[in-house]
Parts: sequence; structure tokens; C-alpha cells
Amino acid sequence: MPFGGGNKCGCCQKTVYFAEEVQCEGKSWHKSCFLCMVCKKNLDSTTVAVHVDEIYCKSCYGKKYGPKGYGFGGGAGTLTTHLFLLQAPHRPTNNPNASKFAQQAGGSDVCPRCGRTVYAAEKVIGGGNSWHKGCFRCAKCGKGLESTTVADRDGEIYCKGCYAKNFGPKGFGFGQGAGALAHSQ
Repeated sequence: MPFGGGNKCGCCQKTVYFAEEVQCEGKSWHKSCFLCMVCKKNLDSTTVAVHVDEIYCKSCYGKKYGPKGYGFGGGAGTLTTHLFLLQAPHRPTNNPNASKFAQQAGGSDVCPRCGRTVYAAEKVIGGGNSWHKGCFRCAKCGKGLESTTVADRDGEIYCKGCYAKNFGPKGFGFGQGAGALAHSQ
């Protein structure tokens, strides 16, 4: 114990006395300083995640240091603790409705299936593109798709069954036999 009467806090570097001490990874913290570095939630031994000398709640730690990409919490169903302010550059227009919103919508995603603009309320992302919910269907059989059932090839999307049938391996042992269903046209 240092001469000042207690250990130094891992956050504020002030003396931590026994009654207000929380220990984590060999360091001492004031109970009031034992907060997530990002969202400032109070932490305890079951909710803390440590990276070098920084402490996080498990949610913020996962967002900052966890795996990135499709299927790892970055989709439309996740909440964010950050406030974003999007400032689009001003683009000249001859549109009589010259509001900022109308100008920003001009750069929106276009659905590869129907060629129309995809707005946020109807957007589904799959195969590297933005689709309307109604257009997010298999190119072969027309079956509605979900993020877990989509397979893409050459900019087009398919259900797993049609993808396997059309682009999967061919030959003995690959679905053509007494146990396989045949689809005749």
C-alpha cells in the first residue's frame, strides 16, 4: 500500500480507501469510478470486460473489440449508444422541392431487382446490396428470403435450395438418387 493510505484509482488516480474499493485485474477503483469507458454504466465483477488498462461493459467491449461483419450485431436490430449527425454536402438542384431531405434522398440505394430507390423503412441488405422487402426473393423460385436463408451469386440472390441445385456440386452422392426429390419442368 503506498504512503498516501491506499492504492491509486485506475481511473482518477486518487487514493482509494478500503470502504470504497473495487478490485479488478490487480488494480483498485473507486466504486463511483468503476464505469464503462464508453457508456458510463456502473460495472461489477459479472459485467466488466478489460482491454489493456481500460474497462468496458460487455456490450461496449463487444462493439469495440469483438468480431466485425455480417451477423455480429451491426444490423438493424441492434441499438447504439452513439448519437450520429449526418451532414451531407450541398448539391445544387433544379427540383422545386429543394429541401435538404429531398436532396439527400437522391443518393439513396437502388434496388437491383426493380431499379427503384430503397428507403430505410423498407430496406433489407443481402448479397452486398440493398433490396425492398418485397423484392428480397429467390431469383429462381420466388420464395421470400431472410438474412439466414440467402445465398448470392453474380449480384443475384437465391434461396439455399435453388442455389445448391443450380450452382452446387454435381455427380454421384450430390442429391441425385433415390432419396432426392426431382423437380421437372
